[in-house]
Amino acid sequence: MRYYLTLLALLSCGVAQAASWSQQQLAEFADTAPLTFGVVSNADDRTKKMRLSLDNQSDMALPSSGWSVYFHLVRKVAPLADANVQIEHVQGDLHRLYPTSDFKGLEPGQSLSVEFSPSAHMVSYSDFMPRAFVVMGELEPEVFANTDTETLTDFVEPIVRQEQQLRNRHDKFQVMTAETRYQANKQWSALEPQAGEHRIVPKPLESKFRRGSVTLDDSWQIRYAGRLKWEAQYLIERLKTAYGIELEAEPDHHSTKKGPVIYLRVAGGGVKSAELPEVSEGYVLEVSDERIVIDGSDSAGAFYGIQSLLGLMGSDKAQLPEVLISDAPRAHWRGMHYDMGRNFHGLDVTLRMIEQMGRYKLNKLHLHLTEDEGWRLEIPGLPELTEVGANRCFDMSEQRCLLTQLGTGPHESGSGNGFYSADDFVAILKYAAARHIEVIPEIDMPGHARAAIKSMEARYQRLMEAGDKAAAEQYLLSDPKDASEYITVQNYTDNSINVCLESTYRFVDKVIYELQQMYRRAGIKLDTFHMGGDEVGAGSWTASPACSALFTSELGVAGPADLKPYFVSRVSQVVSERGLDLAGWEDGLMYDPNNTFNRAQFANERVIANVWDNIWEWGVADRAHRLANAGYQVVLSHGTHLYFDHPHEVNPHERGYYWAARYTDLAKVFGYMPDNLYANADFTRNGDPIDNLEALVGRPLPPLEKPDNILGIQGQVWTETIRTPEQLEQMVYPRLLALAERAWHKASWEGTQPATEQRLEDYRGFLSSFEKELPRLVAAGVSPYLPPPGAVLDDGVLRANSSLPSASIEYSLDKGASWQAYDKPVRLEATTVQLRSRFDEQSSRVVTLEN
Repeated sequence: MRYYLTLLALLSCGVAQAASWSQQQLAEFADTAPLTFGVVSNADDRTKKMRLSLDNQSDMALPSSGWSVYFHLVRKVAPLADANVQIEHVQGDLHRLYPTSDFKGLEPGQSLSVEFSPSAHMVSYSDFMPRAFVVMGELEPEVFANTDTETLTDFVEPIVRQEQQLRNRHDKFQVMTAETRYQANKQWSALEPQAGEHRIVPKPLESKFRRGSVTLDDSWQIRYAGRLKWEAQYLIERLKTAYGIELEAEPDHHSTKKGPVIYLRVAGGGVKSAELPEVSEGYVLEVSDERIVIDGSDSAGAFYGIQSLLGLMGSDKAQLPEVLISDAPRAHWRGMHYDMGRNFHGLDVTLRMIEQMGRYKLNKLHLHLTEDEGWRLEIPGLPELTEVGANRCFDMSEQRCLLTQLGTGPHESGSGNGFYSADDFVAILKYAAARHIEVIPEIDMPGHARAAIKSMEARYQRLMEAGDKAAAEQYLLSDPKDASEYITVQNYTDNSINVCLESTYRFVDKVIYELQQMYRRAGIKLDTFHMGGDEVGAGSWTASPACSALFTSELGVAGPADLKPYFVSRVSQVVSERGLDLAGWEDGLMYDPNNTFNRAQFANERVIANVWDNIWEWGVADRAHRLANAGYQVVLSHGTHLYFDHPHEVNPHERGYYWAARYTDLAKVFGYMPDNLYANADFTRNGDPIDNLEALVGRPLPPLEKPDNILGIQGQVWTETIRTPEQLEQMVYPRLLALAERAWHKASWEGTQPATEQRLEDYRGFLSSFEKELPRLVAAGVSPYLPPPGAVLDDGVLRANSSLPSASIEYSLDKGASWQAYDKPVRLEATTVQLRSRFDEQSSRVVTLEN
């Protein structure tokens, strides 16, 4: 509260000195004065250097005072030294550049350029955010036109030198170029064109192929067990959409028609099969002439049998081999986490994700519904959560919207704003349940809760003005007298819910109640509530009068270190009384890196921990074992292999953060071994090979004593740098398919000493399946990532290859004006050639070679 009042005072000071520009003049200036950023150097381990430049190409002089430039940057910027302008950190990623008394103005044709020091390295274009804007007096903010784009190179200078591309002097990761990519891609050259013809993703437990094939046409019919009516309709729709086949379906006991039949059955309904696995979600699929049988151990198993049936077919012909498949999942938690709290992308892309999760047999959708930057779900009775908390704009009072973040810019029309209505959410629940996917809602707290805090402060202000003090305080999440000082990893100073206020727990109960009502409307039971709990700012609540009073009570809270477990215990009680399991991120359930909260203090039957922080050299990779051994159920969510917001390769053009791994390509996700956690240790953050993890950590690593407490694995996509649906899908796909492969199927090459040649052979087979899977993704409206091709020019001969052989390669000799198909080495006379991967209407980013 004190912080934003200080900002208002500074802004008011600027208003008093503002020049007498009109709105049109300010708009013309923003349109014609480009603002750019540049990476100067990351070479100094202590001080990184970046550049901000403002080139006044307008015909107006920028005055000496009365203006501010606001920009988004993922790193906190240190104040400038000895400059005629100054930079201050506002909140989160928002910074303000303003003139000091030494600034003399900026005449037309002049440029302002300042070097600044971010809190850490910046090596990627996506480290810089769009939609910087200028504020002058009481005029509406105007966005610098060259930054109002998702083409980041329009406002970020080229990142081409080694000191720009490497994070520090010790960074050993090779920046990928067309030439190095060409060498790396050679390992996939042994792919057989037909190797993936019968490969199903994810790979079944056991497949016995026979001679012969079956072709579906309109003469076939479907007979189904009564409980599988929806699954039968699903199969009908997919066959019609993909192949134009129109089949009729009837309950099995009603049908008297003759002809070839697809039977959909479930255990307990007369199914007797020696091959049927005696576990949930298992199935047997038998394809023979005139007869296809899918026997599921339950309805989910029958649904997965349908997916395998579809997976056997070609992308353009409903032909499949005669086969007997017996299948069951290795893990019963096969999840995907989607953060729309940072940036909201809409309902349609969420439904597409659910459809593809079902297609590849994933069964848990962890929806990260709230964040510092946004509250994304309508809660009846608390309209401020979405009226204020779902939108970002330039409102320093935050009574109308949250303070702009993550490249949204000053206007509510900017990227990332929006929310699911209650009706939308009910539709999501129904859509997911039909595909046997459980939706796990996360309301992140006590940290990462700024959107909720500011929304309830706006509610408090409104009701206090109406004279209703009791109602105003009913759901308040912050203590106006709290003078605690902290800053989080994401550079927030006011995002911790006050855990010592009773109104906090009324808020928690209210939100959970409304969630349960939505689930009931969808005809589904809410089973698990995820409280988040991660990354609470150190120093939270240390100067809160409400917490000081709690320390003197008889509740067993002696000081600030007891407040997080106190909060989790209180939330646990609320959740337990509503009949739910509790879930949270690992650090929300731990005192410190090595010590978990006492599991016995939580009333819930299950407390589930998503274990994510496994930076190998930091000695935290054993948390999964520690939590499982302590009685928690664990979902493996490791940042090094399962974070899909990380770059696909080491290159400044690749989107994403890189705190856990410098890159996470498709092969790395495919190679993750859930049952051999320590064997996944490959490289340190600087790129040093890890040969002995215990030696690196300097202590023994605990073995897993309670393996039954490992529930499964989950992929994560966080969306700080992901502002559009297309960007989201390019980060998720095709890595989601590799996640599904490892969640469902345990490969024979896995182990404490993985069989690397066998893994490579298996991965080649997986890649071959993309001849079928890539067309299906695109036909479903998905925008998958296509890796750029590798290429070399050898004595004027162009040679190119790809890590995704199902995509074609094209080259251009006229800077992209026209493209030609590449299918074999070609001699070129041109000095410059551009290349891209291509599939249907989708293209990779373009790479350039100089001859």
